[in-house]
Amino acid sequence: MIAQNIELLKGRIGEACRRSGRIPADVRLIAVSKTFDSERIREAAAAGLTDFGENYVQEFRSKYDDLRDLPLRWHFIGHLQTNKVKYITDSVHLIHSLDDVKLAREIQKRAEGTVDVLIEVHTTDEATKSGVMPSDVLSLVKELAGYDKVRIRGLMTMGPFSDDPNDSRPSFRTIAGLRKKIEVEAIANVSMEHLSMGMTHDFEVAIEEGATMVRIGTAIFGKRKTR
Repeated sequence: MIAQNIELLKGRIGEACRRSGRIPADVRLIAVSKTFDSERIREAAAAGLTDFGENYVQEFRSKYDDLRDLPLRWHFIGHLQTNKVKYITDSVHLIHSLDDVKLAREIQKRAEGTVDVLIEVHTTDEATKSGVMPSDVLSLVKELAGYDKVRIRGLMTMGPFSDDPNDSRPSFRTIAGLRKKIEVEAIANVSMEHLSMGMTHDFEVAIEEGATMVRIGTAIFGKRKTR
């Protein structure tokens, strides 16, 4: 079932790319595996996936240890507390949710090598979502550019909770615009390589608006268990 879901998903990603004049290789599929066990991840890896996203540090550490035999790239996509930074900095491929200077300082302090991060941007009016306000993103990027262990590689956002995927389009256009604004600044040690945006319900809109990473769980693994 997981392999079939992945093939269907790749087809939809390909169609979204064609509609927007892009190629599928430009979009990385991150399988959001939170609450799903290691065997489901093995099944997805056997079907060709290499990138997996986790939201909770303890759960990530358990799966990381279980699956060391597989060549996986782990992404931390949930809200990251400063007291949990030490458990993931040297294990994850990319942190998608850097949202303040305090967290960046802790990464700088704890990391043995460089850690690639995305700035999480708050683009809706929903108080339950984390992230930097769009008006504050450029100043934060400039401040963090001097951190030698924190490498900014782009931006991340989540669209609003809605049954209509197009309701996410303004959020995605906001960070696409921020990306261009930051690129014009040509800040040393800062890359805007990635836009991480789009989930099961709105990833096609995200691709149309420039996503380079889509974070998809339900369309791969099925309905998520309550944590």
